[in-house]
Amino acid sequence: MKRNIKIATAVTAGALAIGAVLAVGPVTAGTEGAAPMAAQTTSRSMLTNAQHQPRHHGDDRDGIRQHDGSCNAAALAEQGTLTAFQKTTLAGMAEEEKLAHDLYTAFAERYDVRVFERIAAAETQHLTAVRTLLNRYDVGDPTAGKQAGEFTDPGAQATYDRLLKQGEGSLTGALKAGRTVENDDIRALTKALSGLTAPDTRQVYTRLLTASEMHLTAFDHWIADE
Repeated sequence: MKRNIKIATAVTAGALAIGAVLAVGPVTAGTEGAAPMAAQTTSRSMLTNAQHQPRHHGDDRDGIRQHDGSCNAAALAEQGTLTAFQKTTLAGMAEEEKLAHDLYTAFAERYDVRVFERIAAAETQHLTAVRTLLNRYDVGDPTAGKQAGEFTDPGAQATYDRLLKQGEGSLTGALKAGRTVENDDIRALTKALSGLTAPDTRQVYTRLLTASEMHLTAFDHWIADE
């Protein structure tokens, strides 16, 4: 029970870190340079009697209750200035968040464990946050028009294909693929924050970093118990 509550807490904290900034919406391809509109905003709250029961989906027994709500988009910090290199990095962040979302969604359909479903939902929020920044800074969205598992950057495509193949072999392989994604995101975000002064972009990257650290903790717990 303690392990399950800790995992639920880690995943939820990562989602809330981003949910505090922006409204949540489904990960759908939008027009280039425009942040997608959320068909229905959601927020998640932690229950005190959190439990993990892998054979039940979509109810309160997973320790997370979904309810209608909205987040105050005005909470996003003020716009700053990005260099050309930082704009390129921002576009890359969109591909990284989409990669994580698409990979975890594929694993959630293959394995009946909630960790993938929960973190994929958090990645939806992450991509929404990055797309908002893309729109603010007039940067083209490389994920626009892309279906699940499709990427503009050849490197992102190769990484997705490799990790998907790894995860299709076994649950352990999928969990380790998730750990790889989060470790890569942590390194990329830490590097991107260096020398970054734009308040809104620093805010989003910092919260993405916190979320990735939470997700990594969740994957590490699952791998340890396999």
